[in-house]
Amino acid sequence: MKFSFASTLVLALAAENVVASSWFSKAVYNTWHENELERWLSDHNVPYPTPADRKDLQNLVKSNWKSAVESPYVNWDATRLQKQIQSQGAQVKKGTEKNKNALQDQVKSTWQDTEGSASTAYGDVRNWIFDSWTDSALKSFCDKHSIPVPQPRRRDQYLKAARENYQSVANKLGETAAYPGNWLYETWSDSDAKSWLDERGIPVPQPGNRDKLIASIRRNARVASLNSQSVANRAQSSVSSSAKSAKETLSDSLLDSWSDSQIKEWADKNGIKVPQGSNRNELVALARKHSAKLTGDNVSDEAASAMGAATSSAGNQYSKATDSASTQGNGLADQAYSYFWHYASEAQVAVGLKTDLASSASRSAYSASKSASSAYAKVTGNQEL
Repeated sequence: MKFSFASTLVLALAAENVVASSWFSKAVYNTWHENELERWLSDHNVPYPTPADRKDLQNLVKSNWKSAVESPYVNWDATRLQKQIQSQGAQVKKGTEKNKNALQDQVKSTWQDTEGSASTAYGDVRNWIFDSWTDSALKSFCDKHSIPVPQPRRRDQYLKAARENYQSVANKLGETAAYPGNWLYETWSDSDAKSWLDERGIPVPQPGNRDKLIASIRRNARVASLNSQSVANRAQSSVSSSAKSAKETLSDSLLDSWSDSQIKEWADKNGIKVPQGSNRNELVALARKHSAKLTGDNVSDEAASAMGAATSSAGNQYSKATDSASTQGNGLADQAYSYFWHYASEAQVAVGLKTDLASSASRSAYSASKSASSAYAKVTGNQEL
């Protein structure tokens, strides 16, 4: 059977239309209530007829989805674009500060959302919509809706409780939850809303009535969540690096504080052969070669264990706090700092360590805590403590 060029073209266009139709039918917003479609259009300043046919509303959302959700930065001004670049731990390229096209290109190069990930995200907003909330906002939401939060009531527990009860709260209120209305922010004051926008460099609507404030938060909530995740990932990476550095510092400090006989005793306990007549430098070099065992069975097991706990605990606290790092402030570094010192103190008294060993552990803890502080400053751009 022979096909003419015209026939082939018709078939190709038909196939393209089938693919497009299939994508449209699967679009996440096609499952939304009509009120949610109208809410989304209103939030994104897209005019729509009233009354409107559902199909018309879906078509309007479709035609604006890419620029509003997948690539929202195309609608931002230079100030907002600069803020976004800085939120990714980068610097605005010199000479492009007021060049909107250049700024957009820089934002685009690190943009995380895609058509697929955006669609997946809006398929279940509870997984991310609370990411940028402050601790007090999460607590107020849980308290308002009588959501039990298990002890210890840390941020991660409040987040888990809010996410798990999100749908049931909406159901009890008779509200939709796919693209939530103002009910979700009922416990937020106007001041809370303005602060949230200010912290992210988002212009506060003028006049700033409540509906417009909440609409602006809803419109930017996904980007805020992505940025929070980005900051958390960078912070965790920096803390891991600092933890490694702290462990190395501990090893060096322990070796500096040990006598030759203590190094030999440690080597013997760990099955490491020490050549006869080894001098101090050779003993230290041998110990460093096997430094991984410095936190194992040795004459200062308890000190090393306590320092390991300091590194691990501070790292864990740092990581948990950065679940919404953009709202935590200098408390991150403070928390890491205090945890290191807490465990260092325990190291000093655990087994009646000698003064020089205790001092060594303390110095290591101080160095580790400063590493955490430096990591925090590097990630968030705040001043090191």
